[in-house]
Amino acid sequence: MIPEITVTQLGERLKSEEKFILLDVRELPEFAYAKIEDSRLEVLPLSRLASEGADALPESVTTQELPVYVLCHHGNRSMQVTNWLMRQEYKNVFNVSGGIDEYARRVDSSVRVY
Repeated sequence: MIPEITVTQLGERLKSEEKFILLDVRELPEFAYAKIEDSRLEVLPLSRLASEGADALPESVTTQELPVYVLCHHGNRSMQVTNWLMRQEYKNVFNVSGGIDEYARRVDSSVRVY
């Protein structure tokens, strides 16, 4: 079973001072079109992760100290990455259910929908 958080829960965490990593695994054109502005954001396109493996992970993720919330467009790619991270022994990783599409529709209408 893949651990998940809802977009509403993500929105609450984004408003807080909580320390975490928001790992966006969408491709760069998608990210450029619609994104969440936050200092806790790390961008790692799935295509780069697929070609470079664990070497592509940002240092903030490799320390394995903070919760990692994995985000994509609808939640499918992020679920794959969350599952992969769990197989790499990461314990505190969560798929953002519904992805940025649902986040834009339910939490922050300033984020563009595509």
